[in-house]
Amino acid sequence: MVTGPPGTGESTVAALVVAAFETAALVPGDAFFGFRVRGAIAPWLPEAHEQNAVTTAAAAAAGAFSAGGCPVVHDGVVGPWYLPLFAELVGRQGVEVEGELHCVVLLPDLERCHRGVAERTGHGSVDVAATAQMHAGAGAEVDGRHVLTDLSGGPGEVARRVLEGHAAGTTLVRGAARAAA
Repeated sequence: MVTGPPGTGESTVAALVVAAFETAALVPGDAFFGFRVRGAIAPWLPEAHEQNAVTTAAAAAAGAFSAGGCPVVHDGVVGPWYLPLFAELVGRQGVEVEGELHCVVLLPDLERCHRGVAERTGHGSVDVAATAQMHAGAGAEVDGRHVLTDLSGGPGEVARRVLEGHAAGTTLVRGAARAAA
């Protein structure tokens, strides 16, 4: 999982990580918000909590690909409070969460997130206040080994560091069903 608040470049980094594998799937978690055609609530609003929990169905899709032998990169904003649910849904697909689920939170300073959001075109999430709110909670309850605050060197360099953490096992989620990484 490559996650972070809006504007961090998680989608770009996730695509580069997927490209490093010979066979792999990319599950764009944010796309699942678009499945709700009517009655959708902006996902950063407090009243969207239940809707957002349902949207973690993206984890089941990621788990199904993984259980089928295909490496998967899930890209999207997943608050740390959803990590246990995400891990549970992946595990229901037959994935050994403790040994297979990796999580990286891209968390540069808020100003960089705001710049990234402002530069977006054709994206639904351009709300600066929502970005600040999601930034404030993105690293909460997450073990520091999962958090990348230095995104210098551009997306290619960040993807390289994500892949290094994956190969070394330092980004593996432990105890996800009981608490956030």
